[in-house]
Amino acid sequence: MTFLSKLASARSLKLNLAAPLVIVLGTLSTLPASAEPDLDDLSGTVVASAGGKEIHLPLLKADYRVEVDGDVAHVELTQTFLNPTKLPLNATYLFPLNQKAAIHAMRMDLDGETIVARMKKKEDAEATFEKAKREGKAAALLTQHRPNMFTQDIAHLMPGRPVKVTLEYAQSIPKIDGAYELVMPMVVGPRYEGPGAQAVLKPSQNVEDKRGAEDDGPGYGDTEYPRDGSVSAKPAAFTHSETVSGWKIDRLPAYPKVIGQNAPKEIDPKRVSLELALKAPMPVSRLSSDTHALEVSSKGDMQTVRFKSGRAIDNRDFVLRYEFAAQSDVAAGVSSRYEADGGGYFSLLIEPPKLPAEDMIGQRELVFVLDTSGSMSGQPIEASKTFMTAAIKALRPDDYFRILHFSNDTSQFAGQAVLATERNKRQALRFVSSLEAGGGTEINQAVNTAFDQAQPDNTTRIVVFLTDGYIGDEATVIKSIASRIGKARIYAFGVGNSVNRFLLDAMATEGRGYARYVALGEDAGEAAESLAANLKTPLLTDISIDWNGLKVEGQSPVRVPDLFEGGSVRVMGRYTAGGRHTIFINGLVNGHAARLPLEIDLKSSVDGSAVSSRALPLIWAREQIFDKERAYTIGGSRDTQLKQEIVDLGLTYSLQTRFTSFVAVSERVVNGAPATASHRNVPLPQVAGVSANAYPSLNLSGSSAPEPEGILGVMLVLLAVAARFRRQLANSFRRLRDRVRGFRSRCEEAKPGELDLALPRTLRRDGWWLET
Repeated sequence: MTFLSKLASARSLKLNLAAPLVIVLGTLSTLPASAEPDLDDLSGTVVASAGGKEIHLPLLKADYRVEVDGDVAHVELTQTFLNPTKLPLNATYLFPLNQKAAIHAMRMDLDGETIVARMKKKEDAEATFEKAKREGKAAALLTQHRPNMFTQDIAHLMPGRPVKVTLEYAQSIPKIDGAYELVMPMVVGPRYEGPGAQAVLKPSQNVEDKRGAEDDGPGYGDTEYPRDGSVSAKPAAFTHSETVSGWKIDRLPAYPKVIGQNAPKEIDPKRVSLELALKAPMPVSRLSSDTHALEVSSKGDMQTVRFKSGRAIDNRDFVLRYEFAAQSDVAAGVSSRYEADGGGYFSLLIEPPKLPAEDMIGQRELVFVLDTSGSMSGQPIEASKTFMTAAIKALRPDDYFRILHFSNDTSQFAGQAVLATERNKRQALRFVSSLEAGGGTEINQAVNTAFDQAQPDNTTRIVVFLTDGYIGDEATVIKSIASRIGKARIYAFGVGNSVNRFLLDAMATEGRGYARYVALGEDAGEAAESLAANLKTPLLTDISIDWNGLKVEGQSPVRVPDLFEGGSVRVMGRYTAGGRHTIFINGLVNGHAARLPLEIDLKSSVDGSAVSSRALPLIWAREQIFDKERAYTIGGSRDTQLKQEIVDLGLTYSLQTRFTSFVAVSERVVNGAPATASHRNVPLPQVAGVSANAYPSLNLSGSSAPEPEGILGVMLVLLAVAARFRRQLANSFRRLRDRVRGFRSRCEEAKPGELDLALPRTLRRDGWWLET
């Protein structure tokens, strides 16, 4: 089973970034016979030629074993690393996980030895790993850089001796648009850092660093230097994280090199495997994936899911949606687990009353913000245009709307919000159809532009973003939204096969809205059209829970978010007294009081070993960590007691957090000459559907902007054309200016429409009592 890879530059190798990178296929025949692995599993390698030097890449394969029990998943991810060279390597692998994953275990297997990783404070784990490196011992260190972005560092990956690292995590599966949706990210896309952005540098691996080998300051792997000089080669004091509106945000690690630029199109069709077992409490009526072709088999109440091709390349996220037959119309339900030494844990799932959505809608101002950066070229921009076409056609006569698009700068369809008349909608459709992708991804500028204009009176502002979220500076964007959102809402639509869900989900959370995703492929246009035609409004707001005497501790989230049609919200907590209780869920439906009485039965003794039950304490602890990190950062990151509570949760429940990390160290010395180990990054595949414009010149800082030499050439050509046709251009600009002025003067303005939104004085829907 062949699987191939490509290398990020070694710490000691000074690459000429202007030189072409040539990828050729090789075999493992150069390995000593005694060390050669099973060629049925590992039979290929990739050799990169850069600056006239030949370098080999660390190899990787990943195997996912997933158990799904109702709406909870437990995942075992085994990463196998191989060094195809004749010298020791220290390898770094950048990879994603679901941002809600509660990572609770890690182990390393090498030469028949299994080392169970220990959970430590982050700084202690890093020190343990660096000590193992100096002693020549095999070691593995897991580091979190974003809630959905991690690196796995392997010390002393010896020639021909595979190292396996297995992670275990649990996650809840949300119900979205009427179906449960399991998302397993498989590749980290590029990130645009913006002009002048400072990359995180690792002092001990800096090309220009002249300090001694004993200076093992913390850092994140190889750093590449853009030609525009935006990354400083001097490892001055750098920070590992930024704090914005309650989000603890790590700085980005260096991005590895990417397979798929100069390499054969089919790189590694056997790099990733999946074996998923779905145990359902009732028959499954629908199970499908729009991202991967599946082979599904059934036996009793168990469904087994595999990739149809057996193995697949990890160049897109895996998304599985499933529904249960004869799903009840119950608006809320609870599951619980009782542990002898920890007490009880519960999970309460709430769904909104099933009211016709149109009854809830008032007059709106819709602000559409389209990402037209280089990474959106090709399929993503076409999917966005399809979305916009459907959204514009679905506008109601009393809606106001604006259209913005951004790359390096932000431009608008009109200088102010216009009514959705048929004429304005036709003009908007022509505007959207003319858009092209290219340039950087200055999202924050677009956020501010969206809120700069005053909205029409008596309207609800809804800002609709369409983007892949490929930026590194999430902090600034989240901060801008938190400070400017007011009473508006943000709906974030991710367009692509491996978008930045952390950013898009955070935008939706701070913007009191929701996030949805459009995967690229044959059905991308249909999916975008369906989402655009049904922009949702919240059905249930201002949600609170009256526990009615039940003693509950550690409720998470403390502030329950608003509920939209087809969605649900999970509230978790701890209890001491099990048994039957009556609680009340309260909220507002379009300003009118709504109340849901709910009978619950909480377990009071140790019972059951189902995946969903075992995972409850882990998922609760992970949610608690989210809430405490938010409170910690809102308080200015100075509350040492709160930080200690986060550390205690990580250590007690053995969870990867912002302040804790897993580290595994072999007792054996595997490399008698530790200084001979050079550093390599495990290369990543190019994200399916993402243009090479997102990876300029294999620089991979994430910038979609052209290189300075290219800009200079284009400018010279444009100056020559302008000189040759200056009169014609001047006349054209004058005509364009007159047309824009005429269009703006003709945009109608209408008085706010009045809608009768009154509900009956006593209306009961799905167990909810609604009052005026």
